[in-house]
Amino acid sequence: MTAKMAKSKILIVEDDPDILELLHYNLEKAGYETLRAENGEQALLLAEKNPLDLVLLDILMPGLNGLEVCRRMKRNSVLQHIPIMMITAKGEEMDRVVGLELGADDYVVKPFSIREIILRIQKLLERREKQASPSFLKAESLVLDPGAHTAKLDEKNLELTATEFRLLAHLMQTRGRVQTREILLDRVWGYSFEGYSRTIDTHIRRIRKKLGSHQDLIETVRGIGYRFKG
Repeated sequence: MTAKMAKSKILIVEDDPDILELLHYNLEKAGYETLRAENGEQALLLAEKNPLDLVLLDILMPGLNGLEVCRRMKRNSVLQHIPIMMITAKGEEMDRVVGLELGADDYVVKPFSIREIILRIQKLLERREKQASPSFLKAESLVLDPGAHTAKLDEKNLELTATEFRLLAHLMQTRGRVQTREILLDRVWGYSFEGYSRTIDTHIRRIRKKLGSHQDLIETVRGIGYRFKG
C-alpha cells in the first residue's frame, strides 16, 4: 500500500460495537487512520470537525439512520465531496437503491468480507485521486474544475453533489460519444449495480434541472443511454 493511501482517514459509522471494533481493527491494520461513530448524530459532528477521505456508513441505526446521514452530507457543500460506502443488511434492496440515489458511492451487504471492503475502499480512493486532475472541462458557459471539485454555470457557482459532479464530468470528458447506463454505472460508481440503472436517470434529471436553460447539453439516446453534446 502506498504511503498516500496509508494516510487516508476513514470514518466508520456503526451502532453494533462488535462490528465497529472489527472494522476499526482491520482498517487500521490495512494502514488507514480511522474515526468511529456509534450513531448518525455523532457521525455528522465528526465529519464536520475532521478532514475525511471516506465514510463507511451503516444504514440501520436508531435515531438518525444512515440514509438521513447520507442525505445531509450530500446537501452540505463542505461534506458532499466525501465518498460514502453504505453497509446494508441482506435483502434491503430498496435501501440500497435509495442510498445510491441520495449520492452514496458504493454499498456492501452484511455479512461482508473484510477483504472485499478494503478492496472497495481502495477503489473509491483511487478513483477520487484520479479525479483530482487540474484540467478544466468547458461547454458553453458551463465550466468544471475536477481538481478543485467546483462547477460554474453562467459564471455562478453550480451546486452539485459528489455523484452528480462525477457523472457530469464523465459525460463532458466523453462528449460526442454515447454512454450506456451500464457504462455510466461502472465508470461513475465503479461497480456494476445490476438492476439499478434507474439511478442514472434520477441523477440525470437532477443535473438537467440544475443546468436550467443549458439542460439540452445532455442528450438522451432512447433505449441506450446519454450523450453530452460535442
